[in-house]
Amino acid sequence: MAFEPPRRLVRALGEARRNGADGVDAWLDELPGLVEEAVALRELTVERVQAPGGRSSLVLLVRQFDQTPAVLKLAPPRARPESERAALGHWDGRGAVRLLNPGDTPGVLLLERLHPDLSVRSLPEAKALLEAAGVLRRLWVEPPDGDGHLFETVAERTGRQAEAMRASAEADRQVAPLVDAALAAREELLAASPEARLLHGTFRQSKVLAGERMPWLAVGPDPVVGECAFDLARLVRDRVEDLIAQPSGAATTRRRVKRLAESLDVDQERLRGWTLFRAVESGVRALRVGRPQDAELLLEFAGWL
Repeated sequence: MAFEPPRRLVRALGEARRNGADGVDAWLDELPGLVEEAVALRELTVERVQAPGGRSSLVLLVRQFDQTPAVLKLAPPRARPESERAALGHWDGRGAVRLLNPGDTPGVLLLERLHPDLSVRSLPEAKALLEAAGVLRRLWVEPPDGDGHLFETVAERTGRQAEAMRASAEADRQVAPLVDAALAAREELLAASPEARLLHGTFRQSKVLAGERMPWLAVGPDPVVGECAFDLARLVRDRVEDLIAQPSGAATTRRRVKRLAESLDVDQERLRGWTLFRAVESGVRALRVGRPQDAELLLEFAGWL
């Protein structure tokens, strides 16, 4: 089929290339052929490419041979699609979109159709946080038994991120104090970590879509195994641009940390620490890939913590 990948995806993959990711250009070049093969093999009818779509995968709205609506998702290896497949299979529709092809072609996921243009972010802020937190609670389950699962641990993922953060701090001394604080928080948090759960890994309001069998379901996990506060930390800074614009943004952020921690039985100080680490990591990464405005917002937010 003839199509143009969404500009958001192309731009994000370009950022990944600048951040050292390999194979990005090759996957984009192969994408039309991969789509054609995936559609033909599953006897799908393509309705449209979902735009703006995600930053790590191509999403197509399709119909199966019996006209049941579905979503076809293709992702490069760097997006860890097989880890996503394993997590969705483990959740089996509880709190997350249902996987329709548990043992299919690597890098290709066939998913139940939700309402792709209606996320929990469309709700007023307080209601959106409440609904998102309810979804997150259902996802926090014990990981599969044994050590043979595909999931990174929080320690492993943040370890890789910490190395890049140190390099950024050496190149730009202005961010060094925040990086130092974030790395110190990580060391303290990992020294005594609570019980590990399977986490979404990249949870935020835009990752929670309206569904038919349940009001709200999570999509697009980058799963990781670790403590729940790590997962909740990304939700704390949702709508960061609105927080920064408020005269009382710092106080609102502290209240949000307290409210979310209490609503999900998470230690408030651990949530604050992971929120700091994740905001600084995202901020310095935004600087590395040439998004200075995003970096400024994230680092100002981190300074409030």
